[in-house]
Amino acid sequence: MKVRISQDAELDLVDGFWFYESQQQGLGDKFRDSMKFEIRSLETLGGTHSKRYGYHRKVCKKFPFSIFYRMDSKTELTVIAVFSQRRGGEWITRRLGR
Repeated sequence: MKVRISQDAELDLVDGFWFYESQQQGLGDKFRDSMKFEIRSLETLGGTHSKRYGYHRKVCKKFPFSIFYRMDSKTELTVIAVFSQRRGGEWITRRLGR
């Protein structure tokens, strides 16, 4: 499956990197590597995750983040957002434009 990452999701990943890097040097790199792995897994697992807020949501294993994505076709998907699971429902709804 082809996985595309929206500009907004790219910015989410950069924000996450800098947040963790500010907590501890090198932790941002671990976050980035973990997110790359999680997003890459969508190549085979895309479409298998339950929907939340109108999008499929993959909960990440190593960091408390979720990846929200939409299926564009049976062979393509787009990552819409990547953000902390600590965010509230109202914030998520606004961010996803729902």
